[in-house]
Amino acid sequence: MAASAMAGLLAISGCAGPAAETFSAERAADVTPAATGWLHTDGGTIMDSNNKPYTIKATSWFGLETADCVPHGLWGTLTIDEALASIKSMGFNTVRLPFSNECLAATSIKGSVNYWANRAYNLEGKRPLDVLDTIVARAKANGLKIILDRHRPMSADQSPLWYTSAVPETTWISDWKMLAKRYRDDSTVIGADLHNEPAGAATWGGKASTDWHAASTRGGNAVLESNPNLLIIIEGIENQATAGGTWWGGGLADVGAKPVILKVPGRVVYSPHDYPGSLFPQKWFSDPTYPANLPAVWDRNWGYLQKKGIAPVLLGEFGSALQTESDRQWMASIVSYLEANKMSFAYWSFNPNSGVTGGLVKSDWRTPEAAKLAALAPVLKAVPGATPTPGPSQTAPVKPSPSPSATVPTPRPSPTATSGPTPSTGTSVSALWRLTSSWNGGYVASLDVTALKSVPAWSITWKDPNVSGIANSWGVTCTAIPKTSVTCTGSGWTTKLSAGQKVTVGLQVNSSKPPTNPVLTVK
Repeated sequence: MAASAMAGLLAISGCAGPAAETFSAERAADVTPAATGWLHTDGGTIMDSNNKPYTIKATSWFGLETADCVPHGLWGTLTIDEALASIKSMGFNTVRLPFSNECLAATSIKGSVNYWANRAYNLEGKRPLDVLDTIVARAKANGLKIILDRHRPMSADQSPLWYTSAVPETTWISDWKMLAKRYRDDSTVIGADLHNEPAGAATWGGKASTDWHAASTRGGNAVLESNPNLLIIIEGIENQATAGGTWWGGGLADVGAKPVILKVPGRVVYSPHDYPGSLFPQKWFSDPTYPANLPAVWDRNWGYLQKKGIAPVLLGEFGSALQTESDRQWMASIVSYLEANKMSFAYWSFNPNSGVTGGLVKSDWRTPEAAKLAALAPVLKAVPGATPTPGPSQTAPVKPSPSPSATVPTPRPSPTATSGPTPSTGTSVSALWRLTSSWNGGYVASLDVTALKSVPAWSITWKDPNVSGIANSWGVTCTAIPKTSVTCTGSGWTTKLSAGQKVTVGLQVNSSKPPTNPVLTVK
């Protein structure tokens, strides 16, 4: 899944807000811990350490796979514990945590974090790998399990195959072995999602360079050498030999004739992705029997694996903004399918900055999305907890379309990190403009603003001959003069700045091409 990136440091002096007090020893003691022990499989069923059937109910919290190298939402007053407690209160028992190999190797967090609000975790100056350690520890305290999801090799974009020239298979395997060993004694981490959404040239069998079946066998065995207790989560491919095209990662029809056999039995879980027609008009959405035809589509592509007792299925991604009748029908059908088959799942996503699907919380990162939780209620079997107190108003960048079609991929951005210009200085503030991601049709930019003296208001303008509008902004209010310029002014918690105060804000711009090192007019 591609996700727009944010970058920079959010450090709001003295602005902790209610969320800063959510983590304490007393609070941690009140949390009911998750069941101890590892999971395993028996035929088409996931079993717990007591050999009882167990359903993984997960949602994805993304950001560690992006150029930010940190879970999104921590740029405001949201804390790690607050996010995890919110996920638990909705009825989930697991967090699917995407990461990139690039972020695993990074020596520092790249994106925005309100270190003051999250001061209990001592994140400032830490590596993304240290942040991962913290999330695993706090998930355990909040009674949640973790699935590690190798979402992409480099943070700029996903890869249809498990390797790239920058991240070869040797790195993919060595990083997985490192993670498996790192959490070997902690059953909070229950699974390794080997590679997100194999697509394009990926095959199930065939030549070695594209054979995802063989690669997942090698990768799975390597993980189990470091920790034989993990579930090995294997996604499908886009272009199936026996059932035709489907979503990226969605096709497992070829598995029945050629399953993955690992050295440690009882470890394999297959994980398709599935989305509604708002993402791409797959042929089954135009079938005259829709939505009654959907269960047969799912049975053919992946559901048969669990129904026939070959292996359990974890629906690794699914989600919708529920804005069309077709999408609502799809959601009702897939939730009914999951419930009827007692199938594990991972909803995309917790984050509200998921463009096509939205998230489980609103843009304040606290208020639950009632309609989505109501749609998921049959499989969550939980009523959302109390609505957290909203913090400062903030809206994150939109996440582009999460899944492709069989033949013409849904457009996804290919972010390209670049350096911005040197700071521009006005009479009251200085500002640094930085391009953090771009794609065909838009870009995301961050603004590092430092007050030279106490100011009641400020604004920044730059020329953009290709701009057509503003898609989103956070920490600022932005307007555009088409094909001319963009102007952003402080908004809400960034309107007034104290002398020496630094804030990082940002926006997503609709533009055919981002400007190169634009000259800023700072007021």
